[in-house]
Amino acid sequence: MRNTAKLTTAVLAAGALTLGLTACGADKDSGSSGHTGPLVVAASPTPHAEILDFVKKNLAKKAGLDLQVREFTDYITPNTATEDGDVDANYFQNQPYLDDFNKKRGTHIVPVVTVHLEPLGLYSHKVKKADALKSGATIAVPNDSVNEARALKLLAANGLITLKGGVGTEATPQDIAKNPKNLKFKEVEAAQTPRSLDDVDAAVVNGNYAISAGLKPAADALVLESAKNNPYGNFLAVKKGEEKDPRVKKLARLLTSPEVKKFIEDKYQGSVIPSF
Repeated sequence: MRNTAKLTTAVLAAGALTLGLTACGADKDSGSSGHTGPLVVAASPTPHAEILDFVKKNLAKKAGLDLQVREFTDYITPNTATEDGDVDANYFQNQPYLDDFNKKRGTHIVPVVTVHLEPLGLYSHKVKKADALKSGATIAVPNDSVNEARALKLLAANGLITLKGGVGTEATPQDIAKNPKNLKFKEVEAAQTPRSLDDVDAAVVNGNYAISAGLKPAADALVLESAKNNPYGNFLAVKKGEEKDPRVKKLARLLTSPEVKKFIEDKYQGSVIPSF
């Protein structure tokens, strides 16, 4: 009888241990889904983080969303952090850039919803009009392949250069067919293009970096990208498989709400354009 009691106690203890381990495993699996707790979003400071901060302060609480914003000043870390799970999502990029990034780095980032367009612009501290650029002038352009191609297309659309036929999103200065002003190109990191304006005759600057540098694209750009049929809208993005995260869905709805549209239009006055 005593031996039976000991055996029963041992079995019960083992069962409790098994249940405890199972429960711990379930907790671990639940946490690893990434669908609980605050939604952490990586973003460029301007305008992305500003738009997210508006959502956080004015819309998120009512929607039941705990939103945290982490700012990054480069175009690489937000994607690698999303891929690695250090953040849940990011908001800073366009489709051609993401396609190129995924291809070259083997990441698996996908868009969720497009929010706005930041028109790319040509700026100068030395001339007031694009056609006033002198022969042999130096123009700074972003050094990542997608934004460099975008910059060259902007110059081509405004008659400063002519690109070879069929050039896509990886155009470089070697793809220029005609260069009547014999323009020279200085490739710099996209974030540094505004700072290069004192060292070059003009620079092609991404909208977010222009605004951060105190430039007003709608007023200060010598030439500005057209919003019509533009493939460079900026979107909320996540690692593939996380598109159905309820927190991501909530943020997607809030980012495309009438309140956010009005905020963008009022704050940026055409320098940032809603895409929804």
